[in-house]
Amino acid sequence: MTSGVGSTERRDNAADGAQRVRDAMVPDPHPLEASATAQEAGEALMRPEVRAVLVCDDGAFVGVITRKTLVREVVARGRDPRTTTVGEIAEPPNATFESDTPLADAFAFLEEQDYERVPVVERGRLVGVLSRSTVRRRLAEDSPPPASD
Repeated sequence: MTSGVGSTERRDNAADGAQRVRDAMVPDPHPLEASATAQEAGEALMRPEVRAVLVCDDGAFVGVITRKTLVREVVARGRDPRTTTVGEIAEPPNATFESDTPLADAFAFLEEQDYERVPVVERGRLVGVLSRSTVRRRLAEDSPPPASD
């Protein structure tokens, strides 16, 4: 869902006590500004734990850059990574979550789509990243223990 997960109906249920995406997300994901260069994105992607670079323009979430993006949009097209900005080549994310989306709904979506991480936004501004493994652990902690015979 490129427009995000979380409807107005779900947001109205915030008082129901259910956990929300904001409760399990990794906050402050340190995005690159849209004016940063493709070379800077490449340097970030050299770290093995970084699979994608998130791009913002003055806080507004613009998109994502992966190694594949760099190869296709910069290397294969002969563009200069020192002058190509990440704002020019960032791709829209496959999905985003609103921070007030119920956590169980978000987890179901991650499982269904087989996504590992999804950006979290509030009114279009990037506020975090939700990881499927983190949600799995969080939901397991909140599950009641199995009944004993």
